[in-house]
Amino acid sequence: MNSELKKAGRIFKALCDPNRLAILELLRSGEKCACVLLECLELTQPGLSYHMKILCESGIVASRQEGKWTHYRLDARGREEAIALLRKLTTPDMERGGGCVCRVPEEAI
Repeated sequence: MNSELKKAGRIFKALCDPNRLAILELLRSGEKCACVLLECLELTQPGLSYHMKILCESGIVASRQEGKWTHYRLDARGREEAIALLRKLTTPDMERGGGCVCRVPEEAI
């Protein structure tokens, strides 16, 4: 499987869970410490860590360490990559100038 498809899988995995969507909603108002996210969500610390790992691996969320705490924020570049991926996957080939890949051109017959 090529790296572009693996990246797409990470992005969609990040967006397919209600807990991760709730985390993204909380991060819309700005950077949050893991302790703040835990207070707002019905998750254990290991549960939050699991979800944050997936969100960070997707590129949609970035993290930074400050002492023993990790702070999370939405990542603009990751957001743009996710938007571009969704646009690419949902744009019919006809709009992109391509034809049906299952048809053989008549001149080839």
